[in-house]
Amino acid sequence: MKYPRLTINVPNFITVIRILLTPLFVIFLQREMFPLAILVFTIAGISDGLDGFIARYFNQRTELGAYLDPIADKSLLMASFITLGVQQHIPGWLAVIVISRDIVIVMGIAVLTIMDIKIRIHPTLISKVTTFAQLFTVFLTLLYPQIPSEPMAKYVMFWITAVLTTVSGLHYMVLGLNTFQNGQDRLIR
Repeated sequence: MKYPRLTINVPNFITVIRILLTPLFVIFLQREMFPLAILVFTIAGISDGLDGFIARYFNQRTELGAYLDPIADKSLLMASFITLGVQQHIPGWLAVIVISRDIVIVMGIAVLTIMDIKIRIHPTLISKVTTFAQLFTVFLTLLYPQIPSEPMAKYVMFWITAVLTTVSGLHYMVLGLNTFQNGQDRLIR
C-alpha cells in the first residue's frame, strides 16, 4: 500500500503550534504563573505575525491557513478573556462583550452557510484594530495581574476594548444582515 507524501506548509504548521499553545497558556494562567503565561502569549503573538509574513512573502497562502489563522487567534483570545474573567483579573462584563461578539459572528456565518449564501470573509479595519486592542488588554492584564494595584492605563484599555469590540460586532452584524437580505454571493469586507 502506498501512502501519500506528506507536504508540510510552514505557515500552517506554525499556526497549528499556536493553537496548541493555547491550553499551555491557560494552564499557566490557572496556576497564576504570569511570567510563563506572558512568555507563551508573546510567542503566540510573534508566531501569528511570522506565519502571515511567511505565507505572503513565500506565496504559501492556503485555504486551510485562511481558516486556521482566525481559529488560532480566536481560541487564544477567548481562552484569555474567559480565564482572566473567571479569575477576576479583568471585569466579567468585558469578557462577556468579547465572547458574545465572536459567538454572534460565528452564528451569523453558520446561518448564512446553512442558507447556502456564499460569503468570503476578510477582516475589516475595525476588526483588526479591535483584535489589537483585545491582545493589548490581555498583555497589560498579564503584566499587572493583581486587581487592587492595577494601573489606570489598564482600565482605559478595558473601556477602549469594550467600545471597539461592540462597534466591530455591530459592523459585522450590519454586513451579515445586508448579505442575508440580498441572498446572493457577497464579499464581506
